[in-house]
Amino acid sequence: MTHPEQQKFALPTLTAMVVGSMVGAGIFSLPQTFGRVTGGLGALIAWAIAGAGMLMLALVFQTLARRKPELDAGVYAYAKAGFGNYPGFLSALGYWTVCCLGNVSYWVLIKSTLGALFPVFGDGNTVAAVALSSVGIWLFHFLILRGVKQAAFINTVVTVAKIIPILIFLIFVAFGFKADIFAVNFHGGPGLEGAGLFAQVRGTMLVTVFVFVGIEGASVYSRYARRREDVGLATLLGFLGVLCLLVLVTMLSYGVMLRPDLASLRNPSMAGVLAAVVGPWGAVFVSIGLIVSVLGAYLSWSLLAAEVLFSAAKMHSMPAFLAAENRNGVPFIALWLTNLLIQLFLIVTLFAQEAFLLALKLTSSMILLPYLLTGAYALKLALSGEGYRPDEGRRGDLVRAGLATLYAAGLVYAGGLKFLLLSLVIYAPGSVLFVIAQRERGRQVFTPVELALFMAVGAGAVLAVFGLATGRIAI
Repeated sequence: MTHPEQQKFALPTLTAMVVGSMVGAGIFSLPQTFGRVTGGLGALIAWAIAGAGMLMLALVFQTLARRKPELDAGVYAYAKAGFGNYPGFLSALGYWTVCCLGNVSYWVLIKSTLGALFPVFGDGNTVAAVALSSVGIWLFHFLILRGVKQAAFINTVVTVAKIIPILIFLIFVAFGFKADIFAVNFHGGPGLEGAGLFAQVRGTMLVTVFVFVGIEGASVYSRYARRREDVGLATLLGFLGVLCLLVLVTMLSYGVMLRPDLASLRNPSMAGVLAAVVGPWGAVFVSIGLIVSVLGAYLSWSLLAAEVLFSAAKMHSMPAFLAAENRNGVPFIALWLTNLLIQLFLIVTLFAQEAFLLALKLTSSMILLPYLLTGAYALKLALSGEGYRPDEGRRGDLVRAGLATLYAAGLVYAGGLKFLLLSLVIYAPGSVLFVIAQRERGRQVFTPVELALFMAVGAGAVLAVFGLATGRIAI
């Protein structure tokens, strides 16, 4: 059996977990994604809003790591501590689903990238693509079963490997940057004359959320931290580093190609931008970098998904069997359940492209509930003074927590009612796990408030299913 001390992570490893979780597929599509809806000015405003909002959230994670060191698996534990068993369970279930759906999109994107060279993989959802992806799922599965420490070490190496191509991209594109092209793109240029600045910025907001998902990586792994204070610092360092990369990739691209040309690029659009500067080999180089990046992100999210189920089971909000560990200290049943769900979603992509697109959209929308509850918990602590000394000032924490909560709530609004209802289709049936967990411990399943919340979740899920069946909710 692995000695517990051997499983402890130092600051560099925790920071790599944050960076590895955040830098996945999203950064490689930024030129096309932003170019489709906004110019340079709108992009700067969007990154300023997203950067400020996510910075507040990163600071909230740092504060909670310091104020509540006894709470492990941050996202889930904070929701439970602040608002009760059932809201905490919903946060854990939502976060776990995000991990699984995101991992499915990674495999499809890898095979879609390879499809440019090998037509048998098509757009990533052919029989050959699913078969090869399935092999990859289970190779990663058995790698992680050998030990979290070993998998985390590999994640650190892969994180470094995938940052290098992005840095090389930035160097070449910086040399190819043309101020006159950037000036034309700054206010949007051709095709966006009638689009207001507000509409341009709004069109990017959910994209910025997607690329920042993973900011909580160190918090989820807080039980493995060698020093508790490293959790918050790793979150902050990882966030600032990734933010710089995201902004540079976006803004430098506006100085290489006109915005309509950026908008028409095939993803990964970073490949097209680099090819415009250095020639065809640039596209191949970025494609290789994307595959390394996505594989690294997949490893990070597989670790995170199993860890969330394990921690929820240890804190008695998931069935107890999910807390079982193998001799290497890996929550193996949680890992099996995670990869079985990923495999199921992957198979579904063979038959229903619409269902897969729904999964992709839910990946962004479902992360907002865990973020909202985390910010609200920090706000609750700052208002009540819990965890603070009597003479200790709380104003700074109050402002940061309030802004983080407001940012997350605003994103829920920006996502729209449709995606909120569709999220409930997963939350409602998933609540069966909560019922099992409560009954096996002889507890009352729901408090009156939780029962009202459950009924609201169930009603919303029914409305969503009815809307889908009648075509009133379109994917």
